Amino acid sequence: MAQITKKALAASLKNLLAQKTLDKITVIDIVKDCEVNRQTFYYHFHDIYDLVEWTFLNEATRALGPDKTYETWQQGFLKIFGYALENKTLIKNIYHSAGRGHLTQYLYRETGHLLMDVVRGKAEGLPVREDEMAFIADFYKYAFAGILLEWIRDGMMQEPADAIEKLSVLIQGNMEAALERYSAGR
Repeated sequence: MAQITKKALAASLKNLLAQKTLDKITVIDIVKDCEVNRQTFYYHFHDIYDLVEWTFLNEATRALGPDKTYETWQQGFLKIFGYALENKTLIKNIYHSAGRGHLTQYLYRETGHLLMDVVRGKAEGLPVREDEMAFIADFYKYAFAGILLEWIRDGMMQEPADAIEKLSVLIQGNMEAALERYSAGR
C-alpha cells in the first residue's frame, strides 16, 4: 500500500512539474492534486526534494537495468538520456529551479554507480585497490554527468546517440590504460 501511495504522490509531482518549476510547487499543491492529506505526504517523505529523489531512484534507476558493464555502458547512458527525454518537462523544470542540486546529486550518484560497476569489471584480475578504482570511476562520473547536465541546460537538442558516441571515443582504451598503470606499480 505504501508503494501505491508513493507512486501516486510521484505522479502528482510530475503532473505539477509539467506546469511549473519545482520551486513553485508546495506540498499543499501535491496533496491537493493527489487527493490525500498532508499527514499522508509527510508519512512517506520529509519534503518535496525527498519525493523528487525517490521518483528519480524509482523510475530512472529501474530504466537502467543490467547495462552496467564496459560492453553495455553506452546502452545504460542512452537509457538515462531516454528517461530525461521522456520526462523532458519534469527534468527541465527541476533543472531551472532551486532543486537543481538534487538533480545534479542524483546524476552524479547514478553515473557513479554505473561507472564503478564498469571499472570493477575491467579491473577484474588486476591488482588495483578499491580507492584507485573509485578514483577512475569518479573521473568519468564528473565528465559524463557534466555532459548530461549541459545537454539539459541547452534544451536537450543534441541527439543522445551523438553524445554517447563522443564519450565512447574518449573512454575507449583509456580506462584499461589507467587500470594497468595503477596495477603496474605493484
